[in-house]
Amino acid sequence: VQLQASGGGLVQPGGSLRLSCAASGFTLDYYVIGWFRQAPGKEREGVSCISSKDSSGTYITEPLKGRFTISRDSARNTVYLQMNNLKPEDTAVYYCATDRVAGSSCPPAGPYRVWGQGTQVTVSS
Repeated sequence: VQLQASGGGLVQPGGSLRLSCAASGFTLDYYVIGWFRQAPGKEREGVSCISSKDSSGTYITEPLKGRFTISRDSARNTVYLQMNNLKPEDTAVYYCATDRVAGSSCPPAGPYRVWGQGTQVTVSS
C-alpha cells in the first residue's frame, strides 16, 4: 500500500502546476485522499481533500479557494491537485495521504495513516 506524489517543480509566480498522487496496492476511490504542504521552517498544513467516491465531496482550505482544485481519475487510480496563479508563499513540499477508512468523508474523522514521499514545489522568478 503506497502513495506516490509527483508533478512538483520550479514555476514562476502566476504559473500553474498539477500534482499527482498515484496509489498502488489499493483503490483510492474507497478512501479520503488529502493534500498537505510544509514550507521551510513552518508546520505542515492541510491544503485539500477529496472524499471516497461513495461519500463524494471535496475540501479546499479557505485561503487557497479559487486557485487550487482537487479531482480524481479512477481509471488511473490517481488524485490530482491543480494549482493555478501560484505565489511564492506556495513554495513547499507537498504530500498526499490517505486515512484508509473505507467510505470515509472529507475531512476524515481519524488520522491519515499512509503518506506519500512528497514533491517539491518552488515558486520563484
